[in-house]
Amino acid sequence: MDKKIISTTQAPAAIGPYSQAVQVGNLLFTSGQIPLTPEGELVTGDIEAQTRQVFKNLEAVLREAGCTFRDVVKATVFIADMNDFAKVNEVYAEYFGDNRPARSTVQVARLPKDVGVEIELIAVRA
Repeated sequence: MDKKIISTTQAPAAIGPYSQAVQVGNLLFTSGQIPLTPEGELVTGDIEAQTRQVFKNLEAVLREAGCTFRDVVKATVFIADMNDFAKVNEVYAEYFGDNRPARSTVQVARLPKDVGVEIELIAVRA
């Protein structure tokens, strides 16, 4: 199996025993990203600001693997409060535009560092 660990300093380092992403063949699996800056500072405030930071992190990981949001085929969105669904959706749409991957969104009891949103992606390299 052709497996490659993807790591970039343009996204926060893993806060546990995992990789930012793993590429297997032409598939890329990102770990969930939360609103931490690459320096490890937590972005607090409204859910839109948190979601934008999550997407900046995901973009950096995708780029390191030679991918873009256009290569994403599946997204999983974890939110702490389903009342934030519409606001998260607005930011999500800014990054994906007309490329609309399959997606699951679930409300969870708690996320790392008590953030409001975490997102993981699966992408396919052409």
